[in-house]
Amino acid sequence: MAILGTIIKGFIDLKDTLTSEPDHVEAQKNVLNNLLEKAKDTQFGKKYRFDDILASEDIPQAFATSVPYFDYNSIHHKWWYKLHEGEENVTWPENPSYFALSSGTTGKSSKRIPVTDDMIEAIRQSGIKQISALSHFDLPADFFEKEIMMLGSSTDLKESNNHLEGEISGISASNIPFWFKSYYKPGEEIAKIDNWDERIQHISDNAKNWDIGALSGIPAWIELMLQKVIEDHQLNNIHDIWPNLQVYTSGGVAFGPYEKSFRALLGKPVRVIDTYLASEGYIATQVRPETDAMQLNTDNGIYFEFVPFHPDYIKQDGSLKKKAPSVTLEKVKPDQDYILIISTVSGTWRYLIGDTIKFTDVEKAEIKITGRTKFFLNTVGSQLSVNKMDDAMKHLEEKFKTTIPEYTICAKRLDDGEFYHCWYIGSEDENLNNEEVANELDCFLKNANKNYKVARSKALKGIKVSVISPEVFYNWSGKNKKKGGQVKMERVMKEKKFNKWEKHVQNQ
Repeated sequence: MAILGTIIKGFIDLKDTLTSEPDHVEAQKNVLNNLLEKAKDTQFGKKYRFDDILASEDIPQAFATSVPYFDYNSIHHKWWYKLHEGEENVTWPENPSYFALSSGTTGKSSKRIPVTDDMIEAIRQSGIKQISALSHFDLPADFFEKEIMMLGSSTDLKESNNHLEGEISGISASNIPFWFKSYYKPGEEIAKIDNWDERIQHISDNAKNWDIGALSGIPAWIELMLQKVIEDHQLNNIHDIWPNLQVYTSGGVAFGPYEKSFRALLGKPVRVIDTYLASEGYIATQVRPETDAMQLNTDNGIYFEFVPFHPDYIKQDGSLKKKAPSVTLEKVKPDQDYILIISTVSGTWRYLIGDTIKFTDVEKAEIKITGRTKFFLNTVGSQLSVNKMDDAMKHLEEKFKTTIPEYTICAKRLDDGEFYHCWYIGSEDENLNNEEVANELDCFLKNANKNYKVARSKALKGIKVSVISPEVFYNWSGKNKKKGGQVKMERVMKEKKFNKWEKHVQNQ
C-alpha cells in the first residue's frame, strides 16, 4: 500500500474540501485595489495618480481611463530601463530579485521582465492551487509518491547588478520548496546545465533510475526529450521505461497541435493538464477534468483586463491602438476572442502580454489560449487567427492520417505579383503531397472562415505548401534563439524574417 501517497492524497483532498470557490469578480477588485495601494508611492504610481484612482467611485474604470496600455518595448523604454541604472521604487516598491529573460516567439534578443519577491510568492500560491486541484482528477494514491520531471530552462541563473537572470521556468525551479526536492527531476545538478542537448543527454542517461509519474514543460521540447529517451534505450514507447507515468502538465502554448504526436510516444493514456505560466506571471491552470480549459488565477497578484480581438484595435506590429476598449472580468462574454491585458505585483501595468484567449465558462473564469496578437494574419483581409490555423492542422492530421506538430506561415507576394499564403508544415510523413495538402488546407479554411473565403475570391491568389521535417523547426529555434525552456516557434512571420527562414530550410 502506498502509505505516503495515501497521506499526501488525503491532505490534498482535505485542503480542497476546506477551500471554497472564490468569487472571481470580487477577487479581481481586491487584487486591483491592493496593487494600486502598494504602488501608489512609486514613480509610476505618482505619475498616474494612483491616489486619485483609489479615491474614485469606480476604481476599475478610473484605472483604465488614467493608465495607458503598455507592451514590453514601451514600458521598458519609459520605465524599466531605470531599474538597470540603479533607480529604485520605479513601477513597484521593491527592487526585483530576478529578471525573466524571454525571447519567446519574438526573436533572438531577450526581453528582461522584472520578477519581484511578491511575484515569486504569487507563483508559489498558484502552484499550491494547481496541486490542490489534483484532488479533482481521481488519481491513485501511489501517484503522489512518484517523481516529477520538470523540463524547463536552466536553473543556473546569471548574476547581474544585484539580481539574477534566467527564463521564468528556471527561476521557478530554482525556488521550489525543500519538501519538493526529493520528487523533482532531473534534479538540481542536471537542471543547471545550460546546453539543452547536453542536458537532455544526461536525462536520457539517468532515465532508467527514475520512477517518473508526471511530466511538465512545453510540448515541443517534452516530445524531443521523450524521443531521445526512447531512441537511446531502444524502447517501443516511453512507458517501457516509465511505466507509472500518468500525468503531463502542458504549458506555454496550446497543446492541441501537439496532441497526436505526443500521444504517439505513449504506451497507455496519460492525463493532460494545461497550465499557463508566462514570464510575466502564473496566469491560469486547469482545475477540472471535465474540461481542458484553464481557470484564471484571479486572487494571486494579477489583475486582468480584456480587449475584444478585432483588427481595428491592433497595429501592424501586434501592439494595441490607444482607442482599443477594455472590459473587466464581470463584463466578458463566452466564446469571444480577447486580447489579454495584465497588471501585476512585479510592476507590470496594463501590459499587453501578446496572447489572445476566449472564455469557455465566465462564472468559473475558465479560458483557452487562442493565439498571439502578432500571429494574426490579416493580409488582404483574410483575418486568420492561430486557433483557426491550429484547427486546420488537426483537420490535415485526420485527413492524411499523419502528425503535424509544427508549422509556420507568411503572406507573401510572389513573382507573378500576386499574394499567396506560404505554409511550411512539419511532418515526418514522406508520402504527403504538397499540392494535395494545399488543396485540402485551402478548402478547410474557406469553410471555417468567411473572411478567408472572401479574400480568396479577391486579392489572395492562393496558398503554397511545403512539407518538411519537424527537425527543421527545432534547428531554427536552436539557431535563432535557444532550444528548450520557454522558446516557441513563430506561427506567423513577416516577410523579412520569412526570407531568412526559407534560406534556413534550403540549407538543412
